[in-house]
Amino acid sequence: MELRITNCNNFFKLKGILNKDNVESFRLEFQEAFRKFDHLTISIEGLESVDRFGVDALADLHTESLKINKQLSIVGFGCKELYDHFKSFEAA
Repeated sequence: MELRITNCNNFFKLKGILNKDNVESFRLEFQEAFRKFDHLTISIEGLESVDRFGVDALADLHTESLKINKQLSIVGFGCKELYDHFKSFEAA
């Protein structure tokens, strides 16, 4: 399954697989979203899997939001890879 990004205003839903093959379109989508909105909410409930490139892209999105003073919320019970990444980052 490919990655599908849908939104209603500043609320975005991710569905499918976030991986090396689609991470660039993911980045472009959210660069544009940061230009339009001061606050973004991303639901990762529909993500089936995320590879290391996808995890890095989400982490970079978080870092970018801090740099440009935008609010970013990631909500939902996504896949284990993402949870493990942020849990290990928190412990370090």
